[in-house]
Amino acid sequence: MKRFRFFGLVLLLIVALASGLVAGCGGSEEPAEQEAVKFKIGHCTWVGYGPLYIAEEKGFFANHNIHPEMVVIEDESQYAAAILADEIQALGNVVDREVIHYANGAPISFVCAMDQSYGGDGIIASADVQSVADLAGKTVGLDKSSTSYFFFLAILDKYDVDESTIDIQEMTAGDAGAAFVAGRLDAAVAWEPWLTNAGQREGGHVLASSRDFPGMIVDVISMRQDFIEQNPEAVQGLVDAWNEAIAFYKENPEEGNKIMAGALGLTEEEITEMAGGVQFMGQAENLAFFDPEPAEGTIYSLSNLALEFWADKGIIDTEVKAEEIINPDFVQASK
Repeated sequence: MKRFRFFGLVLLLIVALASGLVAGCGGSEEPAEQEAVKFKIGHCTWVGYGPLYIAEEKGFFANHNIHPEMVVIEDESQYAAAILADEIQALGNVVDREVIHYANGAPISFVCAMDQSYGGDGIIASADVQSVADLAGKTVGLDKSSTSYFFFLAILDKYDVDESTIDIQEMTAGDAGAAFVAGRLDAAVAWEPWLTNAGQREGGHVLASSRDFPGMIVDVISMRQDFIEQNPEAVQGLVDAWNEAIAFYKENPEEGNKIMAGALGLTEEEITEMAGGVQFMGQAENLAFFDPEPAEGTIYSLSNLALEFWADKGIIDTEVKAEEIINPDFVQASK
Protein backbone atom coordinates (compact mmCIF):
# COMPACT_ATOMS: atom_id res chain seq x y z
CA MET A 1 0.00 0.00 0.00
CA LYS A 2 2.80 2.41 0.85
CA ARG A 3 4.43 1.69 -2.52
CA PHE A 4 1.20 2.34 -4.40
CA ARG A 5 0.62 5.49 -2.33
CA PHE A 6 4.15 6.69 -3.16
CA PHE A 7 3.69 6.14 -6.89
CA GLY A 8 0.30 7.80 -6.64
CA LEU A 9 1.85 10.88 -5.05
CA VAL A 10 4.55 10.99 -7.73
CA LEU A 11 1.91 10.79 -10.41
CA LEU A 12 -0.06 13.62 -8.86
CA LEU A 13 3.07 15.75 -8.67
CA ILE A 14 3.86 15.11 -12.34
CA VAL A 15 0.32 16.06 -13.37
CA ALA A 16 0.41 19.19 -11.23
CA LEU A 17 3.75 20.28 -12.66
CA ALA A 18 2.58 19.65 -16.21
CA SER A 19 -0.57 21.64 -15.58
CA GLY A 20 1.46 24.45 -14.11
CA LEU A 21 3.77 24.55 -17.08
CA VAL A 22 0.85 24.67 -19.50
CA ALA A 23 -0.87 27.35 -17.48
CA GLY A 24 2.38 29.28 -17.20
CA CYS A 25 2.96 29.15 -20.93
CA GLY A 26 -0.58 30.26 -21.63
CA GLY A 27 -0.36 33.09 -19.11
CA SER A 28 2.86 34.46 -20.54
CA GLU A 29 1.52 34.80 -24.07
CA GLU A 30 1.15 38.40 -25.19
CA PRO A 31 -2.33 39.22 -26.46
CA ALA A 32 -2.35 39.49 -30.23
CA GLU A 33 -1.79 43.09 -31.33
CA GLN A 34 -4.77 44.65 -33.03
CA GLU A 35 -4.01 45.51 -36.63
CA ALA A 36 -3.78 49.24 -37.30
CA VAL A 37 -6.81 50.73 -39.01
CA LYS A 38 -5.92 51.73 -42.56
CA PHE A 39 -7.58 54.52 -44.52
CA LYS A 40 -6.70 57.22 -47.04
CA ILE A 41 -6.62 61.00 -46.64
CA GLY A 42 -6.65 63.18 -49.74
CA HIS A 43 -5.12 66.65 -49.88
CA CYS A 44 -3.32 69.02 -52.24
CA THR A 45 0.21 70.37 -51.82
CA TRP A 46 -0.30 72.94 -49.08
CA VAL A 47 1.54 73.65 -45.85
CA GLY A 48 -1.71 73.46 -43.89
CA TYR A 49 -1.80 69.70 -44.40
CA GLY A 50 1.89 69.22 -43.63
CA PRO A 51 1.41 68.27 -39.95
CA LEU A 52 -0.13 64.99 -41.15
CA TYR A 53 3.40 64.02 -42.14
CA ILE A 54 4.76 65.16 -38.79
CA ALA A 55 2.24 62.82 -37.13
CA GLU A 56 3.44 60.02 -39.37
CA GLU A 57 7.15 60.72 -38.91
CA LYS A 58 7.00 61.08 -35.12
CA GLY A 59 4.89 57.94 -34.63
CA PHE A 60 1.74 59.69 -33.42
CA PHE A 61 -0.43 57.72 -35.86
CA ALA A 62 1.14 54.44 -34.78
CA ASN A 63 0.59 55.31 -31.12
CA HIS A 64 -3.14 55.51 -31.84
CA ASN A 65 -3.16 52.31 -33.87
CA ILE A 66 -4.01 53.95 -37.19
CA HIS A 67 -2.22 53.82 -40.51
CA PRO A 68 -3.49 56.61 -42.76
CA GLU A 69 -2.13 56.90 -46.28
CA MET A 70 -1.82 60.46 -47.53
CA VAL A 71 -2.92 60.81 -51.15
CA VAL A 72 -1.97 64.02 -52.97
CA ILE A 73 -4.77 65.23 -55.28
CA GLU A 74 -3.95 68.55 -56.89
CA ASP A 75 -7.15 68.83 -58.95
CA GLU A 76 -9.95 69.91 -56.64
CA SER A 77 -12.58 68.78 -59.16
CA GLN A 78 -11.62 65.19 -58.27
CA TYR A 79 -12.27 65.54 -54.54
CA ALA A 80 -15.99 64.82 -54.43
CA ALA A 81 -15.73 61.90 -56.84
CA ALA A 82 -12.93 60.33 -54.77
CA ILE A 83 -14.99 60.60 -51.57
CA LEU A 84 -18.16 59.32 -53.24
CA ALA A 85 -16.35 56.33 -54.73
CA ASP A 86 -14.75 55.55 -51.33
CA GLU A 87 -11.31 55.85 -52.95
CA ILE A 88 -10.41 58.07 -50.01
CA GLN A 89 -12.11 58.08 -46.63
CA ALA A 90 -10.95 61.52 -45.51
CA LEU A 91 -10.05 64.83 -47.11
CA GLY A 92 -8.25 68.00 -46.10
CA ASN A 93 -9.96 70.98 -47.72
CA VAL A 94 -11.47 74.39 -47.02
CA VAL A 95 -14.85 74.65 -45.30
CA ASP A 96 -16.60 76.66 -48.00
CA ARG A 97 -15.83 74.09 -50.72
CA GLU A 98 -16.71 71.12 -48.52
CA VAL A 99 -20.21 72.42 -47.79
CA ILE A 100 -20.76 72.36 -51.55
CA HIS A 101 -19.61 68.73 -51.71
CA TYR A 102 -21.97 67.81 -48.87
CA ALA A 103 -24.92 69.62 -50.42
CA ASN A 104 -24.25 67.78 -53.67
CA GLY A 105 -24.34 64.37 -52.00
CA ALA A 106 -20.90 63.66 -50.54
CA PRO A 107 -21.53 61.69 -47.29
CA ILE A 108 -19.05 63.62 -45.11
CA SER A 109 -18.72 65.21 -41.70
CA PHE A 110 -16.21 67.76 -40.38
CA VAL A 111 -14.25 66.19 -37.49
CA CYS A 112 -11.29 68.52 -36.97
CA ALA A 113 -9.95 71.91 -38.07
CA MET A 114 -6.43 71.94 -39.51
CA ASP A 115 -5.39 75.54 -40.16
CA GLN A 116 -6.67 78.95 -41.10
CA SER A 117 -5.22 81.38 -43.56
CA TYR A 118 -3.75 84.33 -41.69
CA GLY A 119 -2.18 86.62 -44.23
CA GLY A 120 -1.53 83.98 -46.88
CA ASP A 121 -4.48 85.01 -49.08
CA GLY A 122 -5.64 88.43 -50.12
CA ILE A 123 -6.59 91.03 -52.69
CA ILE A 124 -3.79 92.90 -54.41
CA ALA A 125 -4.66 96.17 -56.11
CA SER A 126 -3.31 99.05 -58.15
CA ALA A 127 -2.49 102.48 -56.77
CA ASP A 128 -5.91 103.91 -57.63
CA VAL A 129 -7.72 101.23 -55.61
CA GLN A 130 -7.31 102.26 -51.99
CA SER A 131 -10.50 100.82 -50.54
CA VAL A 132 -12.83 97.90 -51.23
CA ALA A 133 -15.41 100.42 -52.47
CA ASP A 134 -12.91 101.52 -55.14
CA LEU A 135 -13.19 98.05 -56.76
CA ALA A 136 -16.50 99.11 -58.32
CA GLY A 137 -15.98 99.50 -62.05
CA LYS A 138 -12.61 97.79 -61.94
CA THR A 139 -11.33 94.53 -63.48
CA VAL A 140 -10.48 91.81 -60.96
CA GLY A 141 -8.89 88.44 -61.69
CA LEU A 142 -9.85 85.45 -59.54
CA ASP A 143 -10.67 81.76 -59.61
CA LYS A 144 -14.41 81.22 -59.16
CA SER A 145 -13.88 77.51 -58.60
CA SER A 146 -11.71 78.05 -55.52
CA THR A 147 -12.09 79.51 -52.06
CA SER A 148 -10.74 82.79 -53.45
CA TYR A 149 -14.22 83.56 -54.76
CA PHE A 150 -15.87 82.94 -51.40
CA PHE A 151 -13.25 85.08 -49.67
CA PHE A 152 -13.81 87.87 -52.20
CA LEU A 153 -17.60 87.71 -51.86
CA ALA A 154 -17.37 87.86 -48.06
CA ILE A 155 -15.24 91.00 -48.26
CA LEU A 156 -17.59 92.64 -50.75
CA ASP A 157 -20.52 91.80 -48.49
CA LYS A 158 -18.81 93.33 -45.45
CA TYR A 159 -18.25 96.61 -47.30
CA ASP A 160 -21.61 96.52 -49.09
CA VAL A 161 -20.11 96.44 -52.59
CA ASP A 162 -22.26 94.84 -55.31
CA GLU A 163 -20.44 92.12 -57.24
CA SER A 164 -22.28 93.13 -60.43
CA THR A 165 -20.38 96.44 -60.47
CA ILE A 166 -17.07 94.59 -60.88
CA ASP A 167 -15.67 93.07 -64.07
CA ILE A 168 -14.49 89.64 -62.87
CA GLN A 169 -12.03 87.82 -65.09
CA GLU A 170 -11.88 84.10 -64.28
CA MET A 171 -8.40 82.60 -64.03
CA THR A 172 -6.27 80.68 -61.56
CA ALA A 173 -4.83 82.54 -58.58
CA GLY A 174 -1.34 82.20 -60.03
CA ASP A 175 -2.40 83.59 -63.40
CA ALA A 176 -4.31 86.39 -61.67
CA GLY A 177 -1.24 87.38 -59.67
CA ALA A 178 0.97 87.35 -62.74
CA ALA A 179 -1.55 89.32 -64.81
CA PHE A 180 -1.82 91.93 -62.06
CA VAL A 181 1.94 92.40 -61.79
CA ALA A 182 2.07 92.72 -65.59
CA GLY A 183 -0.48 95.53 -65.43
CA ARG A 184 -3.36 93.72 -67.13
CA LEU A 185 -5.72 93.82 -64.13
CA ASP A 186 -6.78 96.46 -61.62
CA ALA A 187 -6.83 93.89 -58.85
CA ALA A 188 -6.48 90.17 -58.22
CA VAL A 189 -7.44 87.67 -55.54
CA ALA A 190 -4.34 85.58 -54.97
CA TRP A 191 -2.03 84.08 -52.38
CA GLU A 192 1.68 84.02 -51.71
CA PRO A 193 4.04 84.72 -53.29
CA TRP A 194 1.84 87.13 -55.24
CA LEU A 195 0.92 89.19 -52.20
CA THR A 196 4.61 89.87 -51.65
CA ASN A 197 5.18 90.34 -55.39
CA ALA A 198 2.41 92.95 -55.73
CA GLY A 199 4.99 95.67 -55.12
CA GLN A 200 6.80 94.68 -58.31
CA ARG A 201 4.16 96.80 -60.05
CA GLU A 202 4.42 100.50 -59.32
CA GLY A 203 1.77 101.34 -56.74
CA GLY A 204 0.80 97.70 -56.31
CA HIS A 205 -0.21 96.84 -52.76
CA VAL A 206 -2.22 94.42 -50.63
CA LEU A 207 -5.71 95.86 -50.32
CA ALA A 208 -6.93 93.23 -47.86
CA SER A 209 -5.63 89.91 -46.61
CA SER A 210 -6.87 86.97 -44.58
CA ARG A 211 -5.02 88.51 -41.64
CA ASP A 212 -7.71 91.22 -41.73
CA PHE A 213 -10.45 88.58 -42.01
CA PRO A 214 -9.38 85.64 -39.84
CA GLY A 215 -11.57 82.57 -39.74
CA MET A 216 -12.77 82.95 -43.33
CA ILE A 217 -10.45 80.43 -45.02
CA VAL A 218 -10.24 77.38 -42.77
CA ASP A 219 -9.09 73.87 -43.69
CA VAL A 220 -10.84 70.95 -42.04
CA ILE A 221 -10.64 67.16 -42.07
CA SER A 222 -13.80 65.78 -43.64
CA MET A 223 -14.48 62.07 -43.24
CA ARG A 224 -16.96 59.66 -44.76
CA GLN A 225 -19.82 59.18 -42.33
CA ASP A 226 -19.87 55.40 -42.75
CA PHE A 227 -16.17 55.24 -41.84
CA ILE A 228 -16.86 57.33 -38.74
CA GLU A 229 -19.66 55.01 -37.67
CA GLN A 230 -17.59 51.86 -38.24
CA ASN A 231 -14.27 53.19 -36.85
CA PRO A 232 -14.92 55.82 -34.17
CA GLU A 233 -11.71 54.94 -32.30
CA ALA A 234 -9.65 55.44 -35.45
CA VAL A 235 -11.26 58.84 -36.03
CA GLN A 236 -10.50 59.83 -32.46
CA GLY A 237 -6.95 58.61 -32.96
CA LEU A 238 -6.60 60.77 -36.07
CA VAL A 239 -7.82 63.88 -34.25
CA ASP A 240 -5.57 63.20 -31.27
CA ALA A 241 -2.55 62.52 -33.50
CA TRP A 242 -3.22 65.77 -35.38
CA ASN A 243 -3.31 67.73 -32.11
CA GLU A 244 -0.07 66.07 -31.01
CA ALA A 245 1.57 67.01 -34.32
CA ILE A 246 0.54 70.66 -33.89
CA ALA A 247 1.88 70.70 -30.32
CA PHE A 248 5.15 69.22 -31.58
CA TYR A 249 5.39 71.77 -34.40
CA LYS A 250 4.86 74.71 -32.05
CA GLU A 251 7.74 73.45 -29.90
CA ASN A 252 9.96 72.40 -32.81
CA PRO A 253 9.18 74.58 -35.85
CA GLU A 254 12.50 74.02 -37.63
CA GLU A 255 12.28 70.23 -37.41
CA GLY A 256 8.60 70.40 -38.32
CA ASN A 257 9.32 72.51 -41.40
CA LYS A 258 12.02 70.06 -42.46
CA ILE A 259 9.62 67.11 -42.21
CA MET A 260 6.85 68.92 -44.08
CA ALA A 261 9.19 70.18 -46.80
CA GLY A 262 10.49 66.69 -47.50
CA ALA A 263 7.01 65.19 -47.58
CA LEU A 264 5.47 67.87 -49.80
CA GLY A 265 8.40 68.18 -52.19
CA LEU A 266 9.15 71.79 -51.28
CA THR A 267 12.23 73.52 -49.93
CA GLU A 268 12.47 74.38 -46.25
CA GLU A 269 12.51 78.05 -47.25
CA GLU A 270 9.25 77.65 -49.19
CA ILE A 271 7.58 75.81 -46.32
CA THR A 272 8.75 78.39 -43.80
CA GLU A 273 7.37 81.23 -45.94
CA MET A 274 4.06 79.45 -46.46
CA ALA A 275 3.75 78.60 -42.76
CA GLY A 276 4.09 82.28 -41.97
CA GLY A 277 0.73 82.91 -43.62
CA VAL A 278 -1.29 80.33 -41.68
CA GLN A 279 -2.24 79.55 -38.12
CA PHE A 280 -2.23 75.83 -37.35
CA MET A 281 -5.18 74.72 -35.24
CA GLY A 282 -4.48 72.27 -32.45
CA GLN A 283 -6.51 71.13 -29.47
CA ALA A 284 -7.26 74.52 -27.90
CA GLU A 285 -8.11 76.14 -31.24
CA ASN A 286 -10.38 73.25 -32.21
CA LEU A 287 -12.29 73.38 -28.94
CA ALA A 288 -13.00 77.07 -29.50
CA PHE A 289 -13.77 76.65 -33.21
CA PHE A 290 -16.23 73.79 -32.63
CA ASP A 291 -18.01 75.59 -29.79
CA PRO A 292 -21.62 76.12 -30.93
CA GLU A 293 -22.32 78.99 -28.53
CA PRO A 294 -20.50 82.04 -29.99
CA ALA A 295 -22.39 83.72 -32.80
CA GLU A 296 -19.23 84.45 -34.79
CA GLY A 297 -15.87 82.83 -35.42
CA THR A 298 -16.91 79.19 -35.22
CA ILE A 299 -17.23 76.35 -37.69
CA TYR A 300 -21.00 76.73 -37.41
CA SER A 301 -21.07 80.41 -38.37
CA LEU A 302 -18.54 79.89 -41.17
CA SER A 303 -20.40 76.90 -42.59
CA ASN A 304 -23.72 78.74 -42.52
CA LEU A 305 -22.14 81.77 -44.20
CA ALA A 306 -20.71 79.55 -46.96
CA LEU A 307 -24.03 77.76 -47.41
CA GLU A 308 -25.79 81.10 -47.72
CA PHE A 309 -23.31 82.47 -50.28
CA TRP A 310 -23.29 79.37 -52.48
CA ALA A 311 -27.09 79.06 -52.38
CA ASP A 312 -27.31 82.71 -53.45
CA LYS A 313 -24.96 81.97 -56.37
CA GLY A 314 -27.00 78.92 -57.42
CA ILE A 315 -24.14 76.51 -56.65
CA ILE A 316 -26.23 74.84 -53.93
CA ASP A 317 -29.88 74.11 -54.60
CA THR A 318 -30.72 71.97 -51.56
CA GLU A 319 -31.43 73.28 -48.08
CA VAL A 320 -28.61 72.33 -45.72
CA LYS A 321 -27.90 73.31 -42.12
CA ALA A 322 -24.40 73.49 -40.71
CA GLU A 323 -25.27 71.08 -37.89
CA GLU A 324 -25.79 68.33 -40.48
CA ILE A 325 -22.16 68.47 -41.61
CA ILE A 326 -20.35 69.06 -38.32
CA ASN A 327 -19.43 66.26 -35.93
CA PRO A 328 -17.96 67.84 -32.76
CA ASP A 329 -17.68 64.58 -30.80
CA PHE A 330 -14.03 63.90 -31.56
CA VAL A 331 -12.81 67.41 -30.85
CA GLN A 332 -14.67 67.49 -27.54
CA ALA A 333 -13.41 64.03 -26.61
CA SER A 334 -9.83 65.29 -26.97
CA LYS A 335 -10.13 67.56 -23.95
